[in-house]
Amino acid sequence: MPEIVTLENKKLVGHNITMSLVDNKTFQLFSGFMPQKKEIQNAISSDIFEVLIYNDTYFKNFNPTNTFVKWATVEVENHKTLPKGMSTLNLESGLYAVFKYKGLPQNFGTFMSYIFTSWLPQSKYQLDKRPHFNLLGEKAKRNSPDSEETVWIPITLK
Repeated sequence: MPEIVTLENKKLVGHNITMSLVDNKTFQLFSGFMPQKKEIQNAISSDIFEVLIYNDTYFKNFNPTNTFVKWATVEVENHKTLPKGMSTLNLESGLYAVFKYKGLPQNFGTFMSYIFTSWLPQSKYQLDKRPHFNLLGEKAKRNSPDSEETVWIPITLK
């Protein structure tokens, strides 16, 4: 079961790329972001916000070739200083269902399928039109079965 949390507004800085599940460019995104992450001067923590922005029809007409924008970011105090080649993103405050995920990346799809086909339809919530994100903290380890992250799904009451 998820924890239901009201997120406060967050200021983020990082890289973004348009991709689909079929044309997954996550490695390319993080390969560009991680070496430059140390240039972000006013980061609040080392946690990485992997933000996903879907258009209004993404889930209604789901197809693995549908495109979305994925960001690799960190939270900052303000947007006053911006490393070259990076962009800003604001996460607006709102209600989120927060799930803990532990495991390998190849099992993540099954986990997400459970959220959207089982938990969400049976809950008193529906998807909200705000960004989704995964919070990768110190327990996130690349390609490790012990890797942990939290998955934040924007929700509103039905």
